[in-house]
Amino acid sequence: HSLCEHHMVPFTGKVHVGYIPKKKVLGISKIARIAEVFSRRLQVQERLTREIAGSIMQAIDPLGVAVVVECSHMCMVMRGVQKVGSNTVTSSVLGCFQTDSKTRAEFFSIVNGNAYTRR
Repeated sequence: HSLCEHHMVPFTGKVHVGYIPKKKVLGISKIARIAEVFSRRLQVQERLTREIAGSIMQAIDPLGVAVVVECSHMCMVMRGVQKVGSNTVTSSVLGCFQTDSKTRAEFFSIVNGNAYTRR
């Protein structure tokens, strides 16, 4: 969870991370820690998504990184339009996820819960 810098109310959700290592790998707990570090400040979801991807790219220099963040924003649920159950989805793709459409499609297919066989 994080705190929206516009409305000072929380937004909560989940982060999907995929990366293709070059030489170094990251433990799962480190990926969670990276997401936690950036979410513990006043934040907007779009920047949070980019910061997680950029941090992983900088830390281990993989072939590529893809991040999808899905959140429910309390500013949407509690005030204004009051749309309970609405989610906002943002993504950031770097490296081979940006340049290779098959790699990108495989990642998004996994995130969406669809079986995908790479051909």
